[in-house]
Amino acid sequence: MSSLQAKPYLQQISIRAEDDIDRDEFPFCIPAIGEMNELKFHPDVTFFVGENGAGKSTLLEAIAIAMGFGAEGGTKNVHFETANTISSLHKHLRLSKSFRKPSDGYFLRAESFYNVATYMDDVGYLDGYGGKSLHARSHGESFMALLDMKLRGNGLYLFDEPEAALSPNRQLAALSVIHRLVQDQSQFIIATHSPILLSYPNAKIYQFDGSGIYEVAYEDTEHYAITKDFLNHYPRRLQQLLNEDN
Repeated sequence: MSSLQAKPYLQQISIRAEDDIDRDEFPFCIPAIGEMNELKFHPDVTFFVGENGAGKSTLLEAIAIAMGFGAEGGTKNVHFETANTISSLHKHLRLSKSFRKPSDGYFLRAESFYNVATYMDDVGYLDGYGGKSLHARSHGESFMALLDMKLRGNGLYLFDEPEAALSPNRQLAALSVIHRLVQDQSQFIIATHSPILLSYPNAKIYQFDGSGIYEVAYEDTEHYAITKDFLNHYPRRLQQLLNEDN
């Protein structure tokens, strides 16, 4: 079965038009969320990009909850709550899904992955992570253990800023794992600031900003343009940045 026949597991989302929504309340007061129409996903990899507070993590969280994941991450079997910070957005999403269900799934949320690791220790389930506590590894090692050992393929994987714990070299390694899983009939939706991860070929990239959500090409993202400009002209850029108050 080809990739396009098997996927995307999650085809598109939209806000339920019939719902009574207060556009002045969070998260609908965020322009990207309040103005969102239908959002279609790539069969392989879709990225969410934008400044902090633009709504990308809020939307990814809502998608995860609507798909049956816990708000703090993990598989669909992991549900716990250390803080009541969930928005109501998931209640207003209409999901369009494939007839074919994924056999695996994971919601990786960088900011709460420590809590997931603690939960795994508490329940004693470490087989899927190599039989070793995630707390016995560095942050980056625990992320890579998840990618290398836990994710089995034929899955829907939602990642929120996975680069937070990864060095540039490990981000390249993560790209390789993502590609292997894509070839094994997996679909990814990833919120990221990483120009390395964003380089994945043929991915769909959605920009979140004050005008809404719209698709952009990799080389048109700020992540690519600013990183390229800085690396190509870093002495001048440093002089401009560090001497601007002198």
